[in-house]
Amino acid sequence: MVEQTQETGAEQGPEPKGAVSRRAVIGWAGAGVALGAAAVGTVAAATRSSDEEAEAALKAVPDIEFYGEHQAGIATPVQDRLHFAAFDVSTTSRDALIRVLKEWTKAAAVMTGGREVGTGATGLAEAPPDDTGEALGLPASRLTLTIGFGPTLFEKDGKDRFGLKAKRPEGLIDLPAFPHDNLDPARSGGDLCVQACADDPQVAVHAIRNLARIGMGVVTVRWSQLGFGKTSSTTPEAQTPRNLMGFKDGTHNVSGQDTPTLDEHIWAAPGDGPEWMTGGSYLVARRIRMHIETWDRTPLKEQEDIFGRTKREGAPFGKQKEHDAPDLSAMPKDSHVRLAHPDSNSGAKLLRRGFSFTDGSDGLGRLEAGLFFLAYQRDTRKAFVPVQRKLAATDALNEYIQHVGSAHFACPPGVRKPGEWWGQSLFG
Repeated sequence: MVEQTQETGAEQGPEPKGAVSRRAVIGWAGAGVALGAAAVGTVAAATRSSDEEAEAALKAVPDIEFYGEHQAGIATPVQDRLHFAAFDVSTTSRDALIRVLKEWTKAAAVMTGGREVGTGATGLAEAPPDDTGEALGLPASRLTLTIGFGPTLFEKDGKDRFGLKAKRPEGLIDLPAFPHDNLDPARSGGDLCVQACADDPQVAVHAIRNLARIGMGVVTVRWSQLGFGKTSSTTPEAQTPRNLMGFKDGTHNVSGQDTPTLDEHIWAAPGDGPEWMTGGSYLVARRIRMHIETWDRTPLKEQEDIFGRTKREGAPFGKQKEHDAPDLSAMPKDSHVRLAHPDSNSGAKLLRRGFSFTDGSDGLGRLEAGLFFLAYQRDTRKAFVPVQRKLAATDALNEYIQHVGSAHFACPPGVRKPGEWWGQSLFG
C-alpha cells in the first residue's frame, strides 16, 4: 500500500496576508463582541477582499494541457481531489459507443480548459442545458480526465461485443485472487473508467456527471469513488502526504519528471503489446478498507514496526530523515515498506496516485474509510501482481486493512490534437 506513497493534504497552508479568516469571524461572534453596522461592514469588506484574492489565485493556476503524447492524470502533478467512475457499456452498437467516446473527448478537452460543455449551462428554455452548471464561475482547478478500457470491453461472457477481442492486450489480465481479499462485485470491474482529478471537488464531480449525462443510453455508471487527500505525489520536491493511518505515503513514488524511469516502468513501449497501447499505461484500482478503530488502539512502536518508518519524520529505521536511503535489513521482515520496496521486488516500480476516502459509517459505529489505491505501470504482470502477492502473504499491515474492491484497465496514449478521440487507434 505504501512505499511508493501519497499525500493526504491534512496540513493547511497559511492564511493569505491581511486576510480575515472565517474562523476569526466566528471567534469574534463567539466571544460576544458586539459589532455595529460599520464594524460589520468592515468585516464583510475584509472577507470579500480575502475571497477575491483567493479566487484570483485560483484563476492564476495554469490549466493542465489535455492534448499530448500521454494522457494527463498519470505522470502530471497529483491534485487534491478525486472522482473515479467505472462504467458498463449498455448498448450492443459499436457505432453508438464510438459516438460517445468522440463526444466524451470533446467534453473532456473543454472541461479541462475550464469551459462549459456544448452550448453551456443556459441554452434554450425549452430543452435541457448541455452543461449541468454546478461548475459555473469556477476555474478548471487543474482538472485532468484519464480514460481506461477494462477486460470486459474486449470480451464478456464469451462474446466479442464490439469486434475488439483480437486487440485485447496480453497485459490486460484478469487480476488473480489474493489472500485476504473480500471483493465486492458491485465495487469491482467495469468496461470503461474515467479518473477525474482536480483541486476542487465540485469540478471533479461536475466532470464525471457531465460525461455520464452525455453517455446516457450507451453507458451506465457501475460504481464510483470520491477521494480526498492525495496519498502520493509525482513531484518529489513537495511535502510527502500522509494516509489515514497517519504515516507518510509515497516517499519513493515515481517522479513525473523522471523520463527514463517513466519509460522503463510506466509507459507501454513499442513491442509490449498491440500498437494502440504504445505510450499508454495499465491502471490497477483497489479500494482498501482500513480498520481505523483497531489501528487507533495500537501502540506507536507497533505502528512504526508495521510500516518500518517513524511516524513523525517518516525516516526509515536506522536513519534520520525521510528521504535517507533505507536499510531494509533494519526493518522487521514483515514490515510494509520492506516488503513493498523495489529492492525487495526485483526493481519493480509503480506510479501511485491514490487518495484517502471516508464514506460515512458501516452501521456498527465504525468509520467506512481507507485508501483508494490507484497505480500505473508498464506491465501489471511484472509490477502490481508480484508485489501484491508478497504483501498479501506476509505484510503485518494485513491485520488492519482489507481489499474490498478491484479493477484493471488499459489506459491508451494521449489524444495528440483536436479532432482525435479517446480510443481512436483501438477502434480504427
